[in-house]
Amino acid sequence: MFLYHYRDPRSPSRRAHDQAESDNEAVRVAMRRRLPVIYFFGIVPGRYRPFYPAYVVADHPERREFSLDLTELGARHLDDLASDAPSRSYRAQIVRSRMHQARFREAVMRAYQSSCAICRLKRSELVEAAHIVGDADGGEPVVPNGMALCKLHHAAFDRNILGVRPDLRVAIRQDILEEVDGPMLLHGLQDFHGLQLSVIPRRRDDRPSADFLERRWEQFRSA
Repeated sequence: MFLYHYRDPRSPSRRAHDQAESDNEAVRVAMRRRLPVIYFFGIVPGRYRPFYPAYVVADHPERREFSLDLTELGARHLDDLASDAPSRSYRAQIVRSRMHQARFREAVMRAYQSSCAICRLKRSELVEAAHIVGDADGGEPVVPNGMALCKLHHAAFDRNILGVRPDLRVAIRQDILEEVDGPMLLHGLQDFHGLQLSVIPRRRDDRPSADFLERRWEQFRSA
């Protein structure tokens, strides 16, 4: 469960106090009626990732907190959430993953100015935050373990069709280099073989980690 703190008054005035309590009571009404709500999770100042439908599943007046279910799994089994440890653990894992990934994507996209590191494509709806070392392999959701890649190059990177050497040069797998399959393969992949990344972060601390790249490069070479 995700803990959401009660709304506190913004000033000591009676009006501010009443407004805050009115907002808190609205959350309680949503809990009692099992109404879905939208929770806006702050990624960076001014940018939010919405979780919906979210459900208020518990009120903790002694701590001035509500428990929210942000997993998008619906209102099923709300009565059992407080006592069902496996369900709580599973849902918490989902929420942590989504929050980490939301922050990771935002940080990587900012570092690369929403441009593909390989082809410079700048359409944000077609550019994604790619992990160099994946979550399953112990990769961390931090900018030095990420690159902004367009959907084509992200998919090729994840499937070891495309690799990035520790010196930031692009490599295309040999069998793909030898394949003949029209202009998309030629200009979308083969032409980038041996070239350096087109976009790298301005801040040195945001640039791809040599350690992460070395680990990922070995995986590419052995594919």
